[in-house]
Amino acid sequence: MKATILKRTIGALLTISSIGGANATAADDQPPTIAQLSAPAGAPNVVLVLLDDVGFGAAGSFGGPVSTPALSTLANEGLSYNRFHTTAICSPTRASLLTGRDAHIAGVGTVMNVANSYPGYRGILKKETATIAEVLRQHGYNTAAFGKWHLAPDWESSPAGPFDRWPTGVGFEKFYGFLGGETDQFEPTLYNGTSPVMRPKGESYHLTEDMTTQTINWLRTQHALTPEKPFMVYFAPGATHAPHQAPAEWIERFQGKFDTGWDAMRKATFARQQQLGVIPANAQLTTRPEQLPAWDDLNTDEQRVAARLMEAYAGFLAHTDAQIGRLIQSLKDSQQFDNTLFVYIVGDNGGSAEGGLLGGINYMGELQGLPEPLSRKLQRINDIGGPNSYTNYPAGWAWAMNTPFQWVKQIASHLGGSRNPMVLSWPKGIKTSGEIRTQFSHVNDLAPTILEAAGIDAPASVNGIKQLPMDGTSLLYSFNDATAKERHTTQYFEVFGNRAIYHDGWMASAFHGRMPWTAGLGNHKKSFAEDQWELYDLRNDFSQARNLAHEQPKQLKKMQALFDQEAKRAGILPLRDASHIRTPMPGLNLDRNVFTYYPGAVAIPESEAPPMLNRSWSLQAKLQLTDSRAHGVIATIGGTGAGWSLYLDQTGTPVFEYRLFEITRQTLKAKTPVSTGEHDLTVDFTYDGKGYAKGGLLKLTMNGVTQAEVRLPATPPAFFSIDETFDLGIDTGSPAGAYPNKAELGYPLTPDVLQRVTIETQ
Repeated sequence: MKATILKRTIGALLTISSIGGANATAADDQPPTIAQLSAPAGAPNVVLVLLDDVGFGAAGSFGGPVSTPALSTLANEGLSYNRFHTTAICSPTRASLLTGRDAHIAGVGTVMNVANSYPGYRGILKKETATIAEVLRQHGYNTAAFGKWHLAPDWESSPAGPFDRWPTGVGFEKFYGFLGGETDQFEPTLYNGTSPVMRPKGESYHLTEDMTTQTINWLRTQHALTPEKPFMVYFAPGATHAPHQAPAEWIERFQGKFDTGWDAMRKATFARQQQLGVIPANAQLTTRPEQLPAWDDLNTDEQRVAARLMEAYAGFLAHTDAQIGRLIQSLKDSQQFDNTLFVYIVGDNGGSAEGGLLGGINYMGELQGLPEPLSRKLQRINDIGGPNSYTNYPAGWAWAMNTPFQWVKQIASHLGGSRNPMVLSWPKGIKTSGEIRTQFSHVNDLAPTILEAAGIDAPASVNGIKQLPMDGTSLLYSFNDATAKERHTTQYFEVFGNRAIYHDGWMASAFHGRMPWTAGLGNHKKSFAEDQWELYDLRNDFSQARNLAHEQPKQLKKMQALFDQEAKRAGILPLRDASHIRTPMPGLNLDRNVFTYYPGAVAIPESEAPPMLNRSWSLQAKLQLTDSRAHGVIATIGGTGAGWSLYLDQTGTPVFEYRLFEITRQTLKAKTPVSTGEHDLTVDFTYDGKGYAKGGLLKLTMNGVTQAEVRLPATPPAFFSIDETFDLGIDTGSPAGAYPNKAELGYPLTPDVLQRVTIETQ
């Protein structure tokens, strides 16, 4: 038997050795190679910086009141574009930036929070519009995204996935940031890849600093391991979207700087803009909309609060620019900056008026029709911008930050909503520096710009999916020719029915009428036929100040017809105002009234958690203690601004806290700590009748015995937050309870205590 095996082995070896021919030797063998993806020779690195809710007139580099030295340095070394445009609202701008398509065509024509099932508004990135990250990744780039995403539907944003539209599902190899539209900057709702994580420990933590450090570390690792590979970084801070939160020393730099108010600030900004040359000498300063109060209409206390809210905003913006300066310096230190196409977009839309006419220390309540008393604002004025606030400034400041234009974020019909500064640098590819480019440009231009700079053709298909053509136009033609004729000649805009069309220097605009500080609560319904169209010759009217509709009716009619043509191309006819359109959408909590969760259930979006608002509900937690010293969070939803938390304090005593913005904060505490053994903790809420935002009776029960009860004067009509989550066993994001041990991030529950939590809604 052994001899037979030996003969077969020798025969096999002889057969293998004869493959190369009778006279082949080992020296003649040429092993095959494994092909690696390789970018075109000399392809630049790419950094896309996208700030949030910053208007044209906020940054000092464009005449604003907030010093932005990193932006100024980049502008001096590169180019500034003063006719660059966004979509006028968050998610659509991001979709257009990353795909090179118009937002509706990419599937994200409205902000994710109010997506609907009509084409163009579904909040689902189409596979036919692959991201620039995916294209670059398939051409040898390393790719990473840091900060805000806001391009994944809520029902796909839980640990259950799917993760197709998370950053790592659309071309980014690395993601560190938050999924929603905003987050607490001191205690963020964070993800690393697709896993929820707690922020790093440390008392001086701030998210923008953290994500900058994470970005720099990723770049260093990438360069150390694959120095020959270019990279793409998408860097999207939460700044300056609410909540306006910054380290105290940055806010204090602006103390007293805004006491003269927004009317005076606009005049001062306008003068600086003309002096800097970022607007033409013949530009006009547009007037304040009649719906906004004058600064002098506010009383002394209202002005005091409003000025402090603006100081927090300014500190937030200045602090963010400093972190971008760190990122730039790290690239220079590693000698990678010269061949980096560094794009700094100062806002995904204009300044946000969503803080309301007077602003708020905890603005989510005001947003839903639950106003803060002025006395409460004055009482907490020193908390503004800090970890115990969730602030947004008054709408008047948003308007001032959009100097010299009309209107604000959401108003896609006017430049105050859609025109943002953009600065880019590429020392290896741009021969001039410190110049201004005045060609019309749009956020959808940047993806084709990157591809042309890298020498990569837009792919006909990606991952087997035929691609729609890009709508943007590469800006490379303008890099070294200030007088080059603009190539992006037509662009439509639409958000919440506010719409406009640009063509060859003309712009026609129709404001649909809903005030932008009601944040899509659906209280405005108006037919599109009632809207009044305006007409502007932007070739001679930089700031959209002179309405020519009555003087040029034929030109207006042509522009209206062109808008209809573009809207038809985008698939959004008949027009609908997405702010109040509600259609059936997928969800994780549909057609259910009993929900049972087990330990490990964390980071469930509030919108996908049990629907507990505007109704009665009951929560039952089953505990099994082997140690009476157990402590930590049992179940929670929401965060610092509003929400609730059921937890065991350091003595093991059950506590239920309920936070309702600045209206009320109530605490129910059991009479005794829990002992070893099994326990049933129950929280019951009995709602005060039909309708929205009513109050009701809260009751805490342990093992069938009532421990405490309290009456709530009101409840949220729509949400506690738009960024916090429902968690068991730990409080991710900002804390919804006043937990006794601040050193334990999230105040985790002692292991093996919680058996399950069941919530029943009526």
